[in-house]
Amino acid sequence: MRRGIVLMLLTYGKLMLAAPAVISRFILVDQFGYLCTAEKIAVIRDPQVGFNAAESFSPTTGSNQYEVRRWHDDVVVFSGSIKKWNSGLTHSQSGDKVWWFTFTGLTTPGEYYIWDKGKQVGSVKFRIADDVYANVLRDAVRVFYYQRCGHAKSVPYAGSGWTDAACHLGSLQDLDCRLVTNPVPATARDLHGGWHDAGDYNKYVNFTWSPVTQLLLAYLENPGVWTDDLNIPESGNGLPDLLDEVRYQLQWLLRMQEDDGSVLSIVGVQNYASASPPSADVAQRFYGPATTSATYTGAALFALAAVVYNQVGLTAFADSLYTAAVAAWNWAEANPNVTFYNSGIVGAGEQETDDYGRMVRRVAAAIALYQRSGNTAYRSIVDAHYTQFHLMQWGYVYPFEGTEQDMLLYYTKVPGATTSVVNAIKNTYTNSVKTTNPDNYPAYKNKTDAYRAHLASGNYTWGSNSIKCVQGLIFTNMLEYNYNPSNATKYRHAAAGFLHYLHGVNPLATVYVTNMYSAGADSCIREIYHAWFHDGSPLWDRTGVSTYGPAPGYLAGGPNPYYSLDACCPSGCWSYNYLCNPADVTPPLGQPVQKAYKDWNTTWPQNSWEVTEPSMGYQANYVKLLSWFVGSSCNSPPMRPVSRDEKLRLLVYPNPVTSHLYILVQGMIGQQASLSIRDVRGRLIYQNADLSLPASLEIGSWPSGLYVVQVQTVGRVMSQQFIKH
Repeated sequence: MRRGIVLMLLTYGKLMLAAPAVISRFILVDQFGYLCTAEKIAVIRDPQVGFNAAESFSPTTGSNQYEVRRWHDDVVVFSGSIKKWNSGLTHSQSGDKVWWFTFTGLTTPGEYYIWDKGKQVGSVKFRIADDVYANVLRDAVRVFYYQRCGHAKSVPYAGSGWTDAACHLGSLQDLDCRLVTNPVPATARDLHGGWHDAGDYNKYVNFTWSPVTQLLLAYLENPGVWTDDLNIPESGNGLPDLLDEVRYQLQWLLRMQEDDGSVLSIVGVQNYASASPPSADVAQRFYGPATTSATYTGAALFALAAVVYNQVGLTAFADSLYTAAVAAWNWAEANPNVTFYNSGIVGAGEQETDDYGRMVRRVAAAIALYQRSGNTAYRSIVDAHYTQFHLMQWGYVYPFEGTEQDMLLYYTKVPGATTSVVNAIKNTYTNSVKTTNPDNYPAYKNKTDAYRAHLASGNYTWGSNSIKCVQGLIFTNMLEYNYNPSNATKYRHAAAGFLHYLHGVNPLATVYVTNMYSAGADSCIREIYHAWFHDGSPLWDRTGVSTYGPAPGYLAGGPNPYYSLDACCPSGCWSYNYLCNPADVTPPLGQPVQKAYKDWNTTWPQNSWEVTEPSMGYQANYVKLLSWFVGSSCNSPPMRPVSRDEKLRLLVYPNPVTSHLYILVQGMIGQQASLSIRDVRGRLIYQNADLSLPASLEIGSWPSGLYVVQVQTVGRVMSQQFIKH
């Protein structure tokens, strides 16, 4: 008996002593973790320049002085030596000296930390597993739910901390919205719904082009990762929750369309409203008139969405979208120069595009309309104007035109696309990623960035975290379109580096996403500039100080070396002059570009929105990048029956296929499923409502092209693309 007690105490004591006694914020890992086959490199930092230059860390540099240890019992599972970045020079973008510790060879799932033997300090906990980003992706997508306008946020969907009644449905608001240039009852429109664009409560048609496009492409690129169980009101309805969220935005966009096909431009307030929560905002709201750019935006989004929703079986909704797309296209073609510049009139940001922006949206609309309809008149417009895109004019792939570039790439997969145009786009894109732009693959190959997520210094602007995402997506495009396949693994590693940066491998050792502690983060940003989660709110201001902090999952804008105090400073801000002290905003003032960030949300005249404000465009880029790293890379156990709560995985192979197609759901054998297969235009090619899986189909007689398999079983909907040769 006594021996059993001693063993129990020894075991308990070991568990209590497990994990590092001292955690160092100088040893950086992705705080959520890594997929099994990921490139795994911890970054060790020693600040030299910037606000934290007085801090110091000298890592142990001898042979095998760094280890990976299991979190729960301290067992050493990997050891090695660290290597100086760039021969020990200070990294100019961060102001840090840096070392790398590579442990890519560790592929066993589990919970771990990095250990410096000489210093006797360790990193925060991280995991190696298939699902390290699954909860992160869940929370990142749920941000769109929190941004819904005119929709109650209620338990259980919002969690007890972020509930709110439906907003902007009061007198002279979105149910009775008036034209800002003629706000009389005759101009009233019901324009409720949609997403608040950013930290304010305005809604812009042109600004929604990028986020909706990117979310639709995110679904098409990785349909198997999107589940129907993210805990939003539509969960369990048989449609992936991502597409439910996009549909909510599209329904608002349909309300913005006039009977003649034109699309209104904006819904917002004339004077900035900052009520918290959103339902407390009672300011009158107005809409801007229809414009050519907004109408081309509507045409592009309606048409692309019509393709996607056809593929998932929502044919009636898809047909309505296609009808709206054609109507919008016809109006914009007949009215090519209708503009509305809203600055100083309504909303918080100028929504009108320039001529280039209208051209891009026109071509994007033509691409999707051609795919849906097969009408070669649309293809002719694409072929006549694709060379006007900056990608083709400059031969230059860069992260400020991610959506523009992505739509040209998308055209290369559309059946019937002109071969010479497809080859020109492919060659231009591939060459710029591989060699001609040193900020793309050459930066990864040459280890240009000490933190392994290179942007040129001039590209750290307002919204730099989103630009980081797009730079990562440049590499995933090489995977999606199978360009330079011999280098695919390196492109995947390069893309993952941008996620790791956002997840804590950065000079601030901070996850740039709000309130992600429950998903495994150790140190997150705690404030963002947002009207709901505003400065001074007793409920939603700073995590750990206010009752709840901001809702989980928001990507902040990011480091911005171009930040400045408002022009009224230092003495023209009336009673707010006390906020003009540069010392209070250093950082972000006067820092190396990667340290130009402050975790705060003070409004005018400190204007924290230039650094910490989220936006749906940023969020969509982050969600799309994340989706590339949600999946299986570990040694999976044999297939077995699973409960409803466990994750299923649709497998369709071989891919590409010439004759026999095999379909199975990993984790499920011998159960019945409903199967449908549609072509790229959404036409139903095959259907079986009671199919036993695994299944084999003979498709040798089918036309060559891209197809989408959809399987519905045990309350799940899963989709996967395949190519028929």
